[in-house]
Amino acid sequence: QVQLVESGGGLAQAGGSLRLSCAASGRSFRNYPMGWFRQAPGKEREFVTAMSWSGSTSYYADSVKGRFTISRDNVKNMVYLQMNSLKPEDTAVYYCAASPKSIATLVAGGRSNWDYWGQGTQVTVSS
Repeated sequence: QVQLVESGGGLAQAGGSLRLSCAASGRSFRNYPMGWFRQAPGKEREFVTAMSWSGSTSYYADSVKGRFTISRDNVKNMVYLQMNSLKPEDTAVYYCAASPKSIATLVAGGRSNWDYWGQGTQVTVSS
């Protein structure tokens, strides 16, 4: 069992930066791929980025590529999302996710394949 708690959301201006954190509990964390999703008002939850358990492989949605960076610290049981060059369209609730499935399966299968979710943290970007 893995429990996830996000933090670091808030208000930023367009062009600014925010860093989200996700604290994970559970001994299996370091063996799980981790990901970030987001959900804007009136829209479906969408994939943002994911990283393999070792940190050697990562995937990004085209909309955030080059601006967002995922990282993890398996000693501290933490996952991070560094968000730079923020845009108003990045406004959403951001969710941390984890699963024991392979990173390839998770990225190909969509959000229904992920097993564990945090409660989300709000990110608002003003123009």
